[in-house]
Amino acid sequence: MLQYTIAMMGYGPEDKNAVLELTYNYGVTEYDKGNAYAQIAIGTDDVYKTAEAIKVFGGKITREPGPLPEISTKITACLDPDGWKTVFVDNVDFLKELE
Repeated sequence: MLQYTIAMMGYGPEDKNAVLELTYNYGVTEYDKGNAYAQIAIGTDDVYKTAEAIKVFGGKITREPGPLPEISTKITACLDPDGWKTVFVDNVDFLKELE
């Protein structure tokens, strides 16, 4: 059974500040892409404009902007130049999920 500890790190309320979820996996001694972390999620006011801006600057979109099935939260995803995934989440939709 995988054992882990999660810590949330931020500098204020989550609806107004960045928060990172850090996970320590017991017994894991080495990471690579695919098991180091899933992604970083960043809130945005418009996932469609965010995706367009990423494309304009040569970024690679891995999930076109739009709602997730069943929960309707709009997201888009891209890869950074090193191949790590970043997800952009609609701010208003995400706050509705927290209600």
